This record gives sequence, C-alpha cells and structure tokens, in this order.
Amino acid sequence: MGTVLATALSVGILGAVCTWFFLTAGTILVWAAFVAWACFFHSGGDAAALKSTMISNLFGSVVGWVGALMILTIPLSDVLTPNVWAGVVVLITVVFYIMSSQIPALVSVPGTTYGYACTFAFLLQTQGKLDLGVMTSVSLDNAVIVVPISMWLGALFGFASAKFAAFLTKPEAATA
Repeated sequence: MGTVLATALSVGILGAVCTWFFLTAGTILVWAAFVAWACFFHSGGDAAALKSTMISNLFGSVVGWVGALMILTIPLSDVLTPNVWAGVVVLITVVFYIMSSQIPALVSVPGTTYGYACTFAFLLQTQGKLDLGVMTSVSLDNAVIVVPISMWLGALFGFASAKFAAFLTKPEAATA
C-alpha cells in the first residue's frame, strides 16, 4: 500500500477511535488532541517527535496558564485596561518561551505555541474556566491539567498512527 493511503487510513481509523474515546470519556479535549497529533507529524513523526511534542506542548500549556494567572492576579488591568494588560502579558510570556527554546528540550517553538494556544483557547472559549478558583483546582476543569493530558493522548495517537501506517506500507513477505 502506498504511503499516502496508509497514512490516510491509519489517521482516519485512529482518529475515529480517538474521537469516540474522548467523547465517551468526556472532559478531555478532542480538538487539543488533534492539534498535538498534527504537532507530532510536524515534528518528524518518529520517537524523537513524540518526546519533543509532549515536552513542548506541556511547556506551552504551563506558560499559557501562568500568563492567564498573571492577567487575573496582577492588578495592572485597572491602569492599562484589560485588553492592553492581556497584550502585555502575551508579549512577556511569548518572549519568555521563545527565549527558552535555547534549552534543548524546549527547542520546538511551534510545539510550545500549540500548547500555549490550546490553553488560551480552552480558558477563553469555555465558560467559567478563566477563573482563579478553577485554574488552581486539582481537576480536569483546570486548563494546566486537561490541556496537557488531552495533548499527550493526541501525541500518543499520532505515534500509534505512524506505526500503523508503517505497518500498512510494508511489502508482503516473499513466498519461497
């Protein structure tokens, strides 16, 4: 089987399983899983990419979560307006995580950006999540818990789909 067809089938089949699993389990974020899955392939689609994806997505999520805490807890929004203060926090946190890419384990700026963006997407688009009490809880309502878990599962599904595609492209053993 050709590589494109094998990849399409493996991602399609495992994508269906992933969607069913996430929707059945509830709370975990299928969209964040698919972002991490894409990150895995964007990073090379191998074991090193799995490691890089998992580390960078987690780091981005933590930086995004800290940024959201800064917005909520440092009272500069009264002086600068909420939108300007949020922009300043994004400036600070993005500069920080890009500068952190000089650390070998954090070299994937795109992977970090995906984790950062997914965290803010969850916080800003899910009612009640951008709340100090929720953000400091030990629960799947907390972005810094649910986003990395969702993304790690997505990266693992990506790894499994790469292995499945490789299996589908192997030529059949020659008969003697």
